[in-house]
Amino acid sequence: MTRGRFITLEGGEGAGKSTQLRALAAALRAQGVEVVETREPGGSEGAEAIRALLLTGAADRWSPRAEALLFAAARADHIEKTIHPALHRGAWVLSDRFLDSSRAYQGMGELTDADILTLHRIGSADFLPDRTFFLTLPEGEAQQRAWVRDGDAADRIGGRDAAFHADVAAAFARFADQEPARIRAIDASGQPEAVTARLVAALQDLLP
Repeated sequence: MTRGRFITLEGGEGAGKSTQLRALAAALRAQGVEVVETREPGGSEGAEAIRALLLTGAADRWSPRAEALLFAAARADHIEKTIHPALHRGAWVLSDRFLDSSRAYQGMGELTDADILTLHRIGSADFLPDRTFFLTLPEGEAQQRAWVRDGDAADRIGGRDAAFHADVAAAFARFADQEPARIRAIDASGQPEAVTARLVAALQDLLP
């Protein structure tokens, strides 16, 4: 049996990752592909329990090191319980966020990108997606989308200040420049259907 493909969608708050993941999954299913939709943090029973710890409470609930360790633990369980079994039976797995979010959100300041990659090596044996899509939007448009979506209910990470989210966007752009074979930047502006078409076009070389 042919191994499935692992595709991740990354980007800042309001980029449309969740909407595009559902639309991309529908487009792939229309081509006869079995698709598993998942997310991070979460995606397995253990990882969802850790998600509740990570995304609720005060902004300073966890130190940067504790937060990074929790994300790494959730990811290890997600890979073992959900991602690997689906790939081994030939399904495609689409994940709303994965390692690159940890690199962008936790791998700056007290921790470095190298620290996050070391945790990933220990917890998940350096497992990487077949392709990562970085959804890009102008900063003002992304903020407006996030506000419309969440109002005053942003989680403890999404609710951090504009300077933090600007640093996150810059980190994603840097990763795309450094790893062009894996990470593709996709313009997320315009109508959702047009964005989905861009994603499908950028997957043609991986489709059977």
